Amino acid sequence: MATFVQAVRMALHVGEERLGVTDIFGEDIGAPLGGVFTQTQGLRTAWNSPLDERGIVGSAIGLALAGQKPVAEIQFCDYAFNTIDLLKLAGAMCWSSNGDWNCPMVLMTPVGAGIHGSIYHSHSFDAQATRLPGWKIVMPSTPRDAYGLLLSAIMDPNPVMFLAPKALLRQKAQSPEEDVPGVPSDDRELSKMIDAPLGDRSKWRPRWPNTPDLFVPLGEARVVREGCDATVVTYGRHVHVCAKACAELEAEKIDVELIDLRTLHPYDWTAIVKSVKKTGRVLFVNEDTEITNFGEHLVRRTVDELFYELHAPPKVIAGKHLPGVGLADNLEKASVPQQDEIRDALRNLARHEP
Repeated sequence: MATFVQAVRMALHVGEERLGVTDIFGEDIGAPLGGVFTQTQGLRTAWNSPLDERGIVGSAIGLALAGQKPVAEIQFCDYAFNTIDLLKLAGAMCWSSNGDWNCPMVLMTPVGAGIHGSIYHSHSFDAQATRLPGWKIVMPSTPRDAYGLLLSAIMDPNPVMFLAPKALLRQKAQSPEEDVPGVPSDDRELSKMIDAPLGDRSKWRPRWPNTPDLFVPLGEARVVREGCDATVVTYGRHVHVCAKACAELEAEKIDVELIDLRTLHPYDWTAIVKSVKKTGRVLFVNEDTEITNFGEHLVRRTVDELFYELHAPPKVIAGKHLPGVGLADNLEKASVPQQDEIRDALRNLARHEP
């Protein structure tokens, strides 16, 4: 079974060998480190940029406009906030040129809490990203989707942001359906093939498995589990947290439908509508701060368009509106949604009388 970060690395390899990627760059992603999370080890086109997020985004825009196909990385999304004006320019390129100019770039960045990164390495970026018109935004929750969504992002003619949940980067596929096709079934064999050894790497070369061109469509959600009593819509690492909450409620005879959005823009409104019409109750979960949260937009649209389908008020559970996430375990858990909070909210929704 591949890990999330191995899936990203294999997708980038496919991108540079078969899909026309010309440059993979960012802070520390070239040799010898290959990225702080090992996401770019062994890649032919990976190179180290200066420690300058604005320079990274600006260079990616310039390369894209010059006919190249770059994949750029902001090492942690916490440091992407000073690039907002450049991100707006990239998103506006096709629209402002009346379709004459595309900006085929991918911007990767790790997001969210869950690794005790404290105030400088625990922020989320999904709310900010979805406020940038012209961008497509993806956040996978499994190695297979990380691989397939990244390949789709590489092939898109306009800018795509690939948000990688930091807490999932070392997580392995939980089933064959979540795994990257074509990888060895033996985890140790895959590691020997594509994970760089410790120490001297000057003579090391990866042996890439024969993985296919698997394109997970942008804008298509995944129904993780079907249910009839309530719906929970989420993405990223909270897909797994919500799945555990749903499993707990199953023992109480509460059947919850779980939707993994996968793409935040364009999001799969059709999947949400179908589920809400079935259950009449919906909870939106993510870990970005609760004020002007992406989940609030989804609640607004749910109320506007599905009001008479609802048996209970729709609800959002999101991160607390705090300047940062604390380093201590109890502070981090108090800052972002936890399994028991999600479980209790779903129980209350399911039992709410119309």
